[in-house]
Amino acid sequence: MRKIFFTDLDGTLLTDDKKISPATMQALKSFTNAGNHFVINTGRALDSAKAVQKEHGLFFKGTYLVAFNGAEIYDCDAGRDVFRSGIQMDMVSKIIRMAKEHGIHCHAYNDSSLVTPAEDEELAYYRRVIKTPYIVCEDVVSKLEAEPCKIIGIELHDRAKIDAFKAAVEKMAGDRLTLLYSNPNYLEIFNKEAGKGSAVVRLATHLGIDIKDTIAAGDEENDISMIQAAGLGVAMLNGTDMVKKAADVITKTDNNNDGLVPFITV
Repeated sequence: MRKIFFTDLDGTLLTDDKKISPATMQALKSFTNAGNHFVINTGRALDSAKAVQKEHGLFFKGTYLVAFNGAEIYDCDAGRDVFRSGIQMDMVSKIIRMAKEHGIHCHAYNDSSLVTPAEDEELAYYRRVIKTPYIVCEDVVSKLEAEPCKIIGIELHDRAKIDAFKAAVEKMAGDRLTLLYSNPNYLEIFNKEAGKGSAVVRLATHLGIDIKDTIAAGDEENDISMIQAAGLGVAMLNGTDMVKKAADVITKTDNNNDGLVPFITV
């Protein structure tokens, strides 16, 4: 009976220094060699997920990459998307304008770069880990070839300020967009039909695997939907209280100490 293992990257699969431990790697090899599927389910852009995959050699048969919080699902074996959902261009312009009014850094993504109206402290902070090339352009939409899968707002010093921006966008388009935090500084904005949880259901259906045979692990607010959607929802010991409340189980050790290994051991 085939299973699917969905995992977040930062704080879950990766250690704090962005590595994968030998024990976790060996468990993944055994899990996928048994005919199961491995899925990176991340808020990062597809190119960033691919970079992590390449850096750590995560090229297992039957691997998928879920990027932009479920807005894009990529079949690594076939080299193509099986699902993609974007934010309408008129909505992109409004969100970028509202971010400027609230003093919030905001950027969108095209297929090769992130596009931002400002090169600022927040962009530099984001790119410490995310090495995606960037374009600085006041008219962000002019640099987008297609509807972007995600917009992200970043505020490093004043949570109240980004909360106010979030409330304003929700008031404008809360029926069409999902807004949630992937960490205390990053506000993720994407189409309502996307989401990490929707990706769990969508990919299980695509592969003909019962939802009860899915496992999902994460540590932050944007992981909750996939933890709730999966047959077995796993919260990391280092995860937030919200994630732990949503999960079926909590790992006995954290992301730095092979917390995932018991759940992917075959």
